[in-house]
Amino acid sequence: LESGIQVDYVQETVEEHAAKHPQQYDVVTCMEMLEHVPDPQSVVHACARLVKPGGQVFFSTINRNGKAWLMAVVGAEYVMKMVPKGTHDVKKFIKPAELLGWVDQTTLKEQHIIGLHYNPLTNTFKLAPGVDVNYM
Repeated sequence: LESGIQVDYVQETVEEHAAKHPQQYDVVTCMEMLEHVPDPQSVVHACARLVKPGGQVFFSTINRNGKAWLMAVVGAEYVMKMVPKGTHDVKKFIKPAELLGWVDQTTLKEQHIIGLHYNPLTNTFKLAPGVDVNYM
């Protein structure tokens, strides 16, 4: 890496990592992966175990509704071909209330929920109101 920081990669589940390293991190990010795992609730709980008291955890995922299906599956997979066909399963998309329910089962506290909007023309993301598709 340009920064010169050495990175050690470990192949294990977040649940395994949390069991070995509880309360080790100031910040934990879980971005755009909850909709791809078999048990997203377990991942949320593991992230809560990894963060130090007073630390922050950031989640982002895709909402489960028709607009999200249209944008993330039809648009991203079939029209824009940004990701391979079959990458997303709309049944695994997560409504904000579901994610917040899992967060409420932990020691984490919701601070803010906001839309994460992607512009394919500029290849950029921005935070904006509206959690219809991607949100964090």
